Amino acid sequence: MNEAVSPLRAWTDFYVIVGSSAAALTGLMFVVITLVAGIRVRTTRDGISAFSTPTVVHFCSVLFVAAAITAPWPRLACASALLTVAALIGTAYAIHIASRATKVEDYTPDLEDRLCYIVLPVVGYLAVLVSSAALAFRPVPALFGLAGASLLLIFLGIHNAWDIVTYLGVKRLAQEPADDDDAPSPAPAPPQPG
Repeated sequence: MNEAVSPLRAWTDFYVIVGSSAAALTGLMFVVITLVAGIRVRTTRDGISAFSTPTVVHFCSVLFVAAAITAPWPRLACASALLTVAALIGTAYAIHIASRATKVEDYTPDLEDRLCYIVLPVVGYLAVLVSSAALAFRPVPALFGLAGASLLLIFLGIHNAWDIVTYLGVKRLAQEPADDDDAPSPAPAPPQPG
């Protein structure tokens, strides 16, 4: 194996763990969305594309980084080029979603939502972009940058998935009529995820 690729070998265990987690969480999101589909809660296509879909994209992006880092590359420049192109696409997507999230008509994001759905994903993808571009020239700091960005995206995905599920659950409870007069009244629904 080429000496230039040897820095990647030290990261194999990290990316096996992170990549497996991202894959499992992606699958779990499909299960959650399937279960939530039976709940009659008013949602909009804009809300789903601005809040739910990016969560799956974050998990898939981390899975992609993990796969790219653990692939048997002949040179670091190959991994760097592939990850840089993917990071450009991810950054453009995150900026597009940030714009879309601020335009959802029936909801105005609060500070937490602005951070977790708008600002931090753009930061994460930009970190992947910068680290990927630097991989062939400065592998050690670039690999730490990719690891940090991957963890940021996976933790954002976990936060956002939980945020969406709890929002829909509370909203569903608020819409259910009480079965008997002694049952406690449901909690009021929050305005949107957050």
